[in-house]
Amino acid sequence: MADQDRAGPTYSLRPIDRKDFGLDHARHLLWRAGFGGTPSQVRLIADWGPQKAVDHLLDFQGPAEETDETRAFDPSIMQPPSAEQRAVIQNARRKQNEDELARIRLERQRREQSDRGQIAHVRRWWLKRMVETARPLQEKLTLFWHGHFATSYRTIENSWHMFRQNQLFREHAAGNFGDLLRAIIRDPAMIAYLDNNDSRKEKPNENLARELMELFSLGVGNYSEDDIKEGARALTGYSFQYNDFKFYKDRHDTNNKHLLGASGNFDGDDFVRLILARPACSKFIATKLYRFFVSELPPKGTPEFRAVEGVIAGLAAELTGAKYEIKPVLRKLLQSDHFYDSSVRLARIKSPTELVIGAVRSLNTPVRDLGVVADAMDLMGQSLFFPPSVKGWDGERSWINTSTLFVRQNMLTYLVTGKTPTGYDPLAADDEYDPMPLIEGMTRDEAGSPTSPRDVARYLLRYVLGETAPTPRLNIITDFLTSSGAIDAQSLRGALALITAMPEYQLC
Repeated sequence: MADQDRAGPTYSLRPIDRKDFGLDHARHLLWRAGFGGTPSQVRLIADWGPQKAVDHLLDFQGPAEETDETRAFDPSIMQPPSAEQRAVIQNARRKQNEDELARIRLERQRREQSDRGQIAHVRRWWLKRMVETARPLQEKLTLFWHGHFATSYRTIENSWHMFRQNQLFREHAAGNFGDLLRAIIRDPAMIAYLDNNDSRKEKPNENLARELMELFSLGVGNYSEDDIKEGARALTGYSFQYNDFKFYKDRHDTNNKHLLGASGNFDGDDFVRLILARPACSKFIATKLYRFFVSELPPKGTPEFRAVEGVIAGLAAELTGAKYEIKPVLRKLLQSDHFYDSSVRLARIKSPTELVIGAVRSLNTPVRDLGVVADAMDLMGQSLFFPPSVKGWDGERSWINTSTLFVRQNMLTYLVTGKTPTGYDPLAADDEYDPMPLIEGMTRDEAGSPTSPRDVARYLLRYVLGETAPTPRLNIITDFLTSSGAIDAQSLRGALALITAMPEYQLC
């Protein structure tokens, strides 16, 4: 049943009918399960239909092969001092050798500066990867897990650990959530971020145990303070040495523990097993996936909230039945009637990552300077590898305020035209954006030109903003193209600059 024929929104997880899957649905899928698509990609996905399209997006296995760029990342920058080096430091302190101590401090500062340079490189690498990947859903899920298991370089100050965590998320992107939980309690970046590296039986640190339940798997109200204390005991000895996980048996509490309704000599893997056995876990993860791929939850107590709860319950049941495999849940969600409902489309505010990467991928703009892009994303409120807290980013309406909206619009102008707030990028002429391929799929007249400025305006608005644009928007772009005199690269750049400045472009 087509959207316009329904009495109201559908909350059904039944697969959408092939005949109801058109251009608007294909565009929606490419934006939510990736970072958008060009008009030709949208048309291809529409021709494929929902089943083939979703299968194609989900058809990835593990991380992509390492490149020369990733092999160039240095794992040894923050290597701890060797026994010999520690002896030199201790000797210098004992003898109060200020010259030697100053040399040691300078060397430490040099390495810290080098590591800060490498995390900037890692960040540019990930942005480039998101732009170029043939696996957009894998990168979108890597972004999802980065926000879910939020870890900040600002706290751990080790670029290699952050890079390896990013690869971990990519490897488990649509894999088994239980496997990912077991990996995260062994991840050096997470262990350092939540201070579990010094947790021992004499003095368990509760940070990792608390967040493992509160933010990563169960949610508030589904565990007790005693569960936190007992869980912390189960995680004692879980640490790392240099760049690798290390279990210190002598630090681990081997006594009986009472955790999540069970008793035993539990360790970290037992803790994860007990978490996964709780019904609250599948509901919690299903809710997080729903909010990321579909929509924020309606206000509690409303009929809409109860209906969405039913959708989430269906996803949670799928997750439990699949033994916490993520891929079947995503397949069910991304093929569902509810996912394509008109109430869901164009209902989410693009994150800075979605905004920038999506503009490059859907409009085929040059990337220009990745450093400028990364800096702009910082100003928009999403600095990759630097989430604001262990809760990650709040998202949605928090992305938009008078300051961030100004930066968002300037960034889009920069990508389309090369113009910055202080003038033109000196390299813009060498990397000039040609938007003409965007309209190659249009019907043309006998001379090979698009039929009219209004047709071009309607076509651009359909693919760039989504669905049918309001008449005032159509008139603005039509008038601009008419006054330009010709439909060429320059006039299309101007039209796209106007379209991407419209409020509707902030939505996906």
